[in-house]
Amino acid sequence: MSATNGSVLSPASGAMARLAAATRSALALIGLVALIVSAYPAAREPLFRQVALAAAPGWDGEGPGVETSPREAADRGAVHERETRALVEFIARRYRVAEEAIAGFVAAAYRAGSELRLDPLLILAVMAVESRFNPVAESVLGAKGLMQVIGRFHLDKLAEHGGEPALLDPEVNIQVGARILRDCLRRVGDLEGALRMYAGAASEEPGAQYAAKVLAERARLQQALRARPAS
Repeated sequence: MSATNGSVLSPASGAMARLAAATRSALALIGLVALIVSAYPAAREPLFRQVALAAAPGWDGEGPGVETSPREAADRGAVHERETRALVEFIARRYRVAEEAIAGFVAAAYRAGSELRLDPLLILAVMAVESRFNPVAESVLGAKGLMQVIGRFHLDKLAEHGGEPALLDPEVNIQVGARILRDCLRRVGDLEGALRMYAGAASEEPGAQYAAKVLAERARLQQALRARPAS
């Protein structure tokens, strides 16, 4: 039981007050995002996705706090399956790589994206530009694998996987490459700058040209998802 200005609040009224405060906070957040989206239309989808999560009861910044029903979980699973199928077919056709291999790369990108709060399409776009989905690609500078990670610069991230040789494991390469990209985003604060930084650490291409290529490839992947059949 708590008191404010000399009055005593019942448990019910206290709960209502907390609910009202949470609602005001959520509305304020939505209003702020609406202003940002009006200025930067390209940010609409990822921003509103984050607002939907942040406004959910129980959200603590680490994951949604509301349990989904079996029906909702099944619906989400079906949507995810259609998305991944569309991506696998598009990438396999565009880069002439077996669907079975691409399916594994797409699944790993989604896992890394979920864990690190990164757009999986961005991870896949980096793979496309860096290696054209060749898991054993190696540059003259020593960059290896799908995301062309230069192992000697990231030994801390590779220690738990057994060191540099693990970079030829697609799952490890995607996980480590995604962590490097997330670190670049945290340090720079904007996507294009982060991609330019990633290019300096893992690519032989000039940063601006590299960033443009990655963003163009992500746009193609987004288009592939929009064009997928509804059922």
